[in-house]
Amino acid sequence: MHVVVMGCGRVGSAIARRLEKVGHSVAVIDQDPEAFRRLGPEFTGRQVTGLGFDRQVLLDAGIDSAGAFAAVSSGDNSNIISARVARETFGVQHVVARIYDSKRAEVFERMGIPSVATVPWTVNRLMRELLSVKVSEIWREPTGKVLLMRVTVTDGWVGRRVTDLETACGARAAWLVRFGESQLLTANTVLQDGDQLVVAATDEISDRVHQAVENPQGGRA
Repeated sequence: MHVVVMGCGRVGSAIARRLEKVGHSVAVIDQDPEAFRRLGPEFTGRQVTGLGFDRQVLLDAGIDSAGAFAAVSSGDNSNIISARVARETFGVQHVVARIYDSKRAEVFERMGIPSVATVPWTVNRLMRELLSVKVSEIWREPTGKVLLMRVTVTDGWVGRRVTDLETACGARAAWLVRFGESQLLTANTVLQDGDQLVVAATDEISDRVHQAVENPQGGRA
């Protein structure tokens, strides 16, 4: 998939590198050409200098063939405009924006464009929203060390026990939502199609949760 990232600060450059590392083509837009140094010498994607909401700049970045767009510059207004242009003008399916003003973020969420704000979890949530993966963060305790993640059970885990998933990723299952109703788990709970599992994890093992859910074969004994 081709992904366009608007903003080459700490978050934008990290997102771009990670997307390229997992096999996606990436174009990065920034007004300051010096910002592209954050991408490092290994980055092979497009580097486009200009405004992220300028039509020609977006076309130069390949927005017309993009499956995802991330607006992560340092300005709320630029991010909002760019995200809306990507969604409404070019019909990009997965659009996410970084919004510093929490009140604006709430409004933006109601418009159907996910937004993120605080630094510690920005990159992980952007990756999930852009790639539409089966795991999402739903809560983080005040120190930021422990989080709850909602897992949509993938086909490879159907018919297997919850404890198998815990062993594969190191997270701890808290409860299960099945047919719209929450229920506590036992050691013998078997996962079914359509289940949503809530697990407790830390940032250190969050990538393992994603890998286990997306690659269930890796968790088989």
